[in-house]
Amino acid sequence: MNRSINATDTVADKEVDPIELHANRLTPPQRWLSLAELAAGSALVIGHNVYHVIPNEVPILVIVGLLSLRLRGGSWAATGLSWPTCWRKTVLFALAAAALRILLGALVIDPFTAHFWPAAVAPRGSDQIQGHAVMAVEWLLLVWTFAAFGEEIGYRGYLLTRAADAGGGSKAAYWTGILVVAVLFGYGHYYKGPSGMLDSGIAGLILGAAYVLSGRNLWVCILAHGFIDTFAVVVAFLGWQS
Repeated sequence: MNRSINATDTVADKEVDPIELHANRLTPPQRWLSLAELAAGSALVIGHNVYHVIPNEVPILVIVGLLSLRLRGGSWAATGLSWPTCWRKTVLFALAAAALRILLGALVIDPFTAHFWPAAVAPRGSDQIQGHAVMAVEWLLLVWTFAAFGEEIGYRGYLLTRAADAGGGSKAAYWTGILVVAVLFGYGHYYKGPSGMLDSGIAGLILGAAYVLSGRNLWVCILAHGFIDTFAVVVAFLGWQS
């Protein structure tokens, strides 16, 4: 009797990987639907940023993504936006991801791309930030709403999840999804030119990895994205950009 109880307790106490548990529940129709959503989202990204034939993809991805993930998961927590159990850990994780992205861009990506292409094109209007506090605040509001929240919900919370589910929802599928969505994120910054697209693609890799490694905590990505863009705004305001 004791042996039976101990065995049961061992099974109950064993930590279950939520990604693998989710993967075991995916049916073929769900995987095909995820693939269709990923294809539609990709068409939105390319259609707006490359061909300019549809409106901005970010608000559309946010709305469709929130609805899709809620219908599938039964709650908004399915987006990865559930309240973190430890905000300190979440913020530190986000700061580490942001620091990695900034340092990698400055020390590796920018010097590398300078050998092949012109420097990345800055967002339109960002040249007006230097020395203008009001303009800097307006840009901070923009990057924390449209970029940090909007792009992370659309790209990491929605498209990455759809890519992973299309591949079966396993850990390997999530890492493959990170690569796929990083490429889309690069195309989402098509206006920046080849250098900017590669730089944004690498940023997408880092943010996607942060999403998976943090246990699909989307707050890590939102905060990291906000920290990255806040750093860029401060640099522009102080006139430190190269």
